Amino acid sequence: MVENGSLYRRLLSDVQGEVMSDPASLARYSTDASIYQMTPDAVVIPRSTEDVQAVMSIARDEGSSVLPRGGGTSQCGQTVNQSVVLDNTKHLNRILDVDVEKRIVRVQPGVVLDQLNVALKKHGLWFPVDPSTASRCTLGGMAANNSSGGKSLRYGIMRDNVRAINAIMVDGTEARFSADTAASGDFADLVGDMRALGRREAAEIDARFPKVQRRVGGYNIDALIGNDINMSHLLVGSEGTLAYFTELELSLAQLPAAKVTGVCHFPTFRAAMEATQHIVTLNPQAVELVDDTMIALGREIPLFRETINAFVEGNPEALLLVEFAEGSVEANAAKLVELSQLMGDLGFAFSGAENRWGGVVSVTDNSLQNSIAEYRKSGLNVMMSMKEAGKPISFVEDCAVPLPDLAEYTAGLTEIFAKHGTKGTWYAHASVGCLHVRPVLNMRQDKDVRTMRAIAEETFELVKKYKGSHSGEHGDGIVRSEFHEKMFGQRIVSAFEQVKNRFDPNGVMNPGKIVNAPAMDDRRLFRYGQGYSVPEFETTLDWSAWPGSGGGFQGAVEMCNNNGACRKLKGGVMCPSFRATRNERDVTRGRANTLRFAISGQMPGGLSSDAMLDTMKYCVSCKACARECPTGVDMARMKIEVLSAKRKKDGLTLADKFIAHLPRYAPKVAKIAWLVNLRNKIGPSRKLLEGPTGISARRDLPVWSSAPFRDAEAQDNDPQVLLFADVFNRYFEPENLRAAVRVLRANGLRVAVARDDQSDRALDCGRTLLAMGCVDEARHEAQRVIDATREAVAKGVPVVGLEPSSILTFRDEFLALCPGPETEMLSNATRTFEEFLADQPDLPLKPLDRPIYVHGHCHQKAHDAVTPMLNLLKRIPEAQVHMIESGCCGMAGAFGYAPETIDVSIKMAQLDLFPALEAAPIDAVIVADGTSCRHQIAEGTQRKPMHVARLLDMVLDV
Repeated sequence: MVENGSLYRRLLSDVQGEVMSDPASLARYSTDASIYQMTPDAVVIPRSTEDVQAVMSIARDEGSSVLPRGGGTSQCGQTVNQSVVLDNTKHLNRILDVDVEKRIVRVQPGVVLDQLNVALKKHGLWFPVDPSTASRCTLGGMAANNSSGGKSLRYGIMRDNVRAINAIMVDGTEARFSADTAASGDFADLVGDMRALGRREAAEIDARFPKVQRRVGGYNIDALIGNDINMSHLLVGSEGTLAYFTELELSLAQLPAAKVTGVCHFPTFRAAMEATQHIVTLNPQAVELVDDTMIALGREIPLFRETINAFVEGNPEALLLVEFAEGSVEANAAKLVELSQLMGDLGFAFSGAENRWGGVVSVTDNSLQNSIAEYRKSGLNVMMSMKEAGKPISFVEDCAVPLPDLAEYTAGLTEIFAKHGTKGTWYAHASVGCLHVRPVLNMRQDKDVRTMRAIAEETFELVKKYKGSHSGEHGDGIVRSEFHEKMFGQRIVSAFEQVKNRFDPNGVMNPGKIVNAPAMDDRRLFRYGQGYSVPEFETTLDWSAWPGSGGGFQGAVEMCNNNGACRKLKGGVMCPSFRATRNERDVTRGRANTLRFAISGQMPGGLSSDAMLDTMKYCVSCKACARECPTGVDMARMKIEVLSAKRKKDGLTLADKFIAHLPRYAPKVAKIAWLVNLRNKIGPSRKLLEGPTGISARRDLPVWSSAPFRDAEAQDNDPQVLLFADVFNRYFEPENLRAAVRVLRANGLRVAVARDDQSDRALDCGRTLLAMGCVDEARHEAQRVIDATREAVAKGVPVVGLEPSSILTFRDEFLALCPGPETEMLSNATRTFEEFLADQPDLPLKPLDRPIYVHGHCHQKAHDAVTPMLNLLKRIPEAQVHMIESGCCGMAGAFGYAPETIDVSIKMAQLDLFPALEAAPIDAVIVADGTSCRHQIAEGTQRKPMHVARLLDMVLDV
């Protein structure tokens, strides 16, 4: 790392984009999805190519280097270095031009693949290189890595689909590399030297380069041979070591009209490997492997459990997902028949015994196919969901061998793993002989680091034996670059060095990758290096499911493998703050890295530091990461620990108390509701109260009811339902609770409101206390609820609530506040209002001739509680129910009210929710169960949303 104050000063002076050098920001860019960690000299978010040129000039002058970075999902350490990191994703992300007729697109390097394909879909086109990280990987990163994906059997890899690259050279000049790059003009000498190298080394390249599609190791100097030379292909796979890409010209493909998937079940892993070479003769567009470890782990993840149960029969040791896209339903169906016949010819049948058991499950439903594809794409994160200290480690991740040798190669590799006392997990691209395999190791232990080295050396010898590629998809980086001489020979490595020196003689561009690389087991470069330790520290929640300090908090934080699934821009909810700001600070991965640095002493101040609090500032505690992050990183729960540490250090402000103690003062305020509600009507009072209350003058406060809901309103004897009356509906919208009571009674049920007979104070879920880090007080409230509901729960009476953020606390935070069997019983008995009614007989309901648009609360989505609401609403005669595909509404309790977060709150809503509501029919009924959601919708649109209880009450036919 360059200790150079003038570097930072000059960057601040000459760069229009953001420049960061604080410890927290450097921490967030010090890792990628590999085992490595290197602290940058600085981080720059360029706004223009002029910013990039300025950074390159300053870095040269100041003795630093430059690292271009996209999504930061590299698994080999390509995107970490002691350099000035250039994050392309926030501003350099425009689609410049689409030529539909010629099927060509021009993009800036920061365009995310899924973002591009969404834009292309209306033209019936797509970019067919489809890595599993499509939701967050950038086209610039894909080109730099020479990425591929599950459909490379049909569409090839990145090199096959790049037409041209515009780049900034190390001296700051701009150049275009393409098939038309002539050996004359500004770069005549460079082009001439490269072509001469190709002619000189042609025979050695032919002898040394593996004859497999999946070879991405080293520089593509084979692209310099022959008459039809495209100079951009030399830059593809160069990992940011030769030049900075400013624009890419790509070839597009026609979007397949329809597809089907045949799921081939095998009794043994070897049987699947032997069958692959036969299956590819049917010309599928993909053949993807899933092993029994991935199936078992996936069944433990709520996000994937239902999907796996829908397509997996029995207990196969391996699956091959065979995908066809033949252009018509009939042609696809014929391919599935051929596949079933082939499996039969190979001797497999579901009626077969032991080693002959197997067959094909045909999947034609598009929704299920998409779910299966998402599950397979999440293979890495599924494997990394192991909570133990040992994790599947990527270093022989993607070697590729010819298909006839696949079974022998995998058997040999399994023997290597067993020899070293570990085992591998297998998945991915069987169709091209490129299987992702990760032995389980603990990178904190010297012995496992030595084991990694031994496995790597023996594996690459095995790959060499079968004339395969040691780097088949994920590039070289740190983990594989040092092995180029073993795999290619010294003369080819010398040619690689000549390419690097010709483009970048002073090593400014991402040094130490592809050539002149450090040892792959140099622990000074590890995320968990020799000096890494986390001292014991106090936590307030139960983290005992994970290993490590802080009662397991360390292990929970370290579950983040940096794969970046949280950086997706569409689909699901995770991560709403990142979608609004596009800052690494505001994504689950960035927060997890900052937490890791804080607890390990690599960042001053620990959990209670201002930097840590700033990192959590825009976390809305939506719980999406707890469900959508396949490794289960629950940042909302981790934020509670940060807030608790900060509160213990500094105490609560008046504004904090205003939120935290709402349930305590609410009964008193309700008595003067008319007076408090004047705040919304008198402009000066808004501004006057903004500081003390922490409520933005731009926001209306929820209107206090002068007739709040009382526990006595529903106290039926021998109740069949225990209703939890949360503070929000009780004091702001009591009509929701009254409607719920009427609906439940209309279903013939006896209803009682849960209450504390030992106190005249209403029960509270503790949500407002947790939001301010008051964990001990929240634990007391949780115990009151557990005590008050104990008798009813023991009798099997369900506990039902209306406000998702309140009632679902019983199923989530209560387990961490008060772990034990009684809490688990309450958790199991807890239902949202819709979940409970969805399991009851149909209500007597009148027809509704208006469309219903549903916005799901984030916590409903996190707990899979939206589907019951949709199913319940569909019981209304003539109802047309539509789910609004949106992320977080942005209000998120107090978040949307605070002056410092209101703008981000509104931006979150404007991404998807508000446009969807504006497009909905004027007579649509808008249903939103969350109090905050309804408030955000009412303030930001002309709509008046209602709770589902109110809608059902409105259409009751009694």
